[in-house]
Amino acid sequence: MRSIMTNSKRKPTTPKSSESTRTESKSSAADDVKCLTKSKKEEQKEQSQQKTAPESNCSTAQIFKVCFGHELHNFSNLNSFTCWLQRPVDGAALGVFRMLYGASMLIDIAEERGGGQLDVRYGEPQHCHFPLFNGMRALEYPFMGCLYICMWLGALGIMLGYRFRCSCLTFIMCYWYIFLLNKPAWNNHSYLFGLTGTLLLFTQAHSYCSLDSWLKPQLRQPVPYWNYFLIKFQFFILYMYAGLKKFSLEWLSGYAMSSLSQHWVFAPFRQLLDGELIDLLIIHWFTAIFDLSIAFFMTCDRTRRFATPFMIGFHLMNSRLFVIGMFPWVCLAEVPLFFSFSWPRRICGLGKATSMEASESRIQDKPTLKAQLRSCIILFYCALQLFLPYSHFITKGYNNWTNGLYGYSWDMMVHSYDTVLTSIKIVDNDNQKVHYLNPYAFTEYERWTKSADMAVQYAKCIQRNIQEDMKRHPQNSLLTSTNISIYFDIWCSMNGRFQQRVFDPRVDLLKAPWSPFKQTSWSLPLLTELNHMRPKLKTIANEVLAWNNYSDVIFVADFPGLTLSNFIAPALFNCTLTILEGNVRYKSANDEESYFLTAGKSIGLESNVTHYVTTIGQKPASYLYTYVNRTMQEENIQIDDDSQSKDRPMLPLWKEFKQRIANYQQFLKHLANCVLYLLYDVPIPMSIRERD
Repeated sequence: MRSIMTNSKRKPTTPKSSESTRTESKSSAADDVKCLTKSKKEEQKEQSQQKTAPESNCSTAQIFKVCFGHELHNFSNLNSFTCWLQRPVDGAALGVFRMLYGASMLIDIAEERGGGQLDVRYGEPQHCHFPLFNGMRALEYPFMGCLYICMWLGALGIMLGYRFRCSCLTFIMCYWYIFLLNKPAWNNHSYLFGLTGTLLLFTQAHSYCSLDSWLKPQLRQPVPYWNYFLIKFQFFILYMYAGLKKFSLEWLSGYAMSSLSQHWVFAPFRQLLDGELIDLLIIHWFTAIFDLSIAFFMTCDRTRRFATPFMIGFHLMNSRLFVIGMFPWVCLAEVPLFFSFSWPRRICGLGKATSMEASESRIQDKPTLKAQLRSCIILFYCALQLFLPYSHFITKGYNNWTNGLYGYSWDMMVHSYDTVLTSIKIVDNDNQKVHYLNPYAFTEYERWTKSADMAVQYAKCIQRNIQEDMKRHPQNSLLTSTNISIYFDIWCSMNGRFQQRVFDPRVDLLKAPWSPFKQTSWSLPLLTELNHMRPKLKTIANEVLAWNNYSDVIFVADFPGLTLSNFIAPALFNCTLTILEGNVRYKSANDEESYFLTAGKSIGLESNVTHYVTTIGQKPASYLYTYVNRTMQEENIQIDDDSQSKDRPMLPLWKEFKQRIANYQQFLKHLANCVLYLLYDVPIPMSIRERD
């Protein structure tokens, strides 16, 4: 709270003299004589004691003023804090942020909110959604189109400042509904967009540069400072917690975001540092320091001008490095909020900045009860935002390899995943026949492969779809009944670790217990005891990749008692299994004999044959596969082809612009199709995804 506040115009108040608060003495005449006969030393000692406390308080207040730009006494009690929040300031900067936020959301709706893929997300009756609350359901496709129309109109109203409250309420209601309906689509900036829209609803951001203020000139009034405070605090939390989450061994070791140094934005650094040092020092260490400190630097008057170019450059680089939609641009739109409240008026030269600035110094002496209640609500909101990112000890059911649902934790880019196998096995319990389903038959999302709650939701959605298909077309079903079991076998690696199982493949997810407040027993833990081997894995990988342009390696770790069934494709040859730690039993489908392998042992593998590797003993086993890809060799396919990377434009802005225009056109077509269907019953053309 204290580090958000800027732009205060109040002067430090001088501490009151102790003489002014002294009560009249009722002592006897003898006491008066004693006071008059004090020595000079005693008088000097008393004066120094009286001055010590005020000088100490004054120095603390001055330091606070220098660091945060505000008077310390504004936070001494609820009345002072309320007066500070309620003081009137110019709403010009807030109005500009409102316009930029609304414009960003107009683009975001067609992109990350899925407007360009409405038919795929909501047009298929059997499409699986992953709502936060199981009772939530997606509307029928034409009505979902109308929902997107309302959200689009709300974002347009926010940008134009037309019927601002109604527009903002319409937008955030539609936005949060879509957000809560699809947990796999959650990310930190989507959560941030929803919070920002909600905060804007309670502000007077339409007092400047809006149709409302043009139609109603009486709205052109100063706004309470808390309008700024809430939004700046929210972004302050974004940066500070993103930095705190990065100050961990997991991030500072440099495994989360590897190989980014090859991107052209780091070309200047490659003149001084090699790729590994850029990945470690610039991408990991500098980013952690930047995220943790930039909000403080932007808050301090003396460092703001120095920090602003770093802030702008950081978000522009992110817009090139990652596909994160409008997040960099919304953050850039927020940067001017740290500067003068009236900077837009000064730029436009409207000549009203002086009168507006003068109003900033007027602070009420006695806040009303309503204002104090508002301050308490603001403090509660701030406390909630400070608490939520570390509240995962309550919602244990959402904790898997990482803590909590991805979104409100602000652990941005801290974890990177590499999934090599996703298998869904359906067992017909009446005849024990096994069938395999395309993992993405009913969804385009992938995050369900790493979250126990979404895995259960997906399994039950698959069951519902199978039951519906059997009722409609029983003759086309491979199953004899709806008495089935569903098992997930998912192999994934996080931050350069071994490939390992995410869930226990022996557990039927239709019967698996799950609670949001209890740890999930069938969600397998991350094998952190093997973290010490990550440097060795990196060395081995470099050696294998140096064999030729077509060689590769996969590192695997498995739990005691579990068996890996692995089919070697015909396109792979020179395949070898090598044990790194632990003990395994190896058996080929073409051989009746099994082999016991310990650490350091290797065995050649046949192509086009399935083999089985069972981990035995009391601890996990780790091993690696090396192989050569015959298809890549015959077709001379090189993954790391420098000639191809040179042909790519450094700034494909025109290409990206055309893609966004095409996506927006598709979005508008979907909306038009939904309206025409509802009004005139015109059939809607649909995109159908293949299922197996």
